[in-house]
Amino acid sequence: QVHFVESGGGLVQPGGSLRLSCAASGMTFSRYAVGWYRQAPGKQRELVARISGDGITYYSDSAKGRFTVSRDNAKNTVYLQMNSLKPEDTAVYYCNGGYVANGPWGQGTQVTVSS
Repeated sequence: QVHFVESGGGLVQPGGSLRLSCAASGMTFSRYAVGWYRQAPGKQRELVARISGDGITYYSDSAKGRFTVSRDNAKNTVYLQMNSLKPEDTAVYYCNGGYVANGPWGQGTQVTVSS
């Protein structure tokens, strides 16, 4: 069964940066598209970014130009570099399948952007 563990969140001031990590297991990782999702209080979970097995990326409009998704197949890990963070980026960030979120949701990692 696929399994994801997120880390790297924290409290950051507006304009700051964070790098999230997603450790994945239970699949042929190099062929697996992974997505970063987020859920803010009172809102639905949304896809923020995705990277396919061959490195093709997708970003939501809110993430374009500020976030960068990358992967290290040797470490079965996907990263989300987040720059120029805004208060509206505050949410719990999760990773899961990039096209179909077919794995169990992990605990996520909290990102709080506040002065």
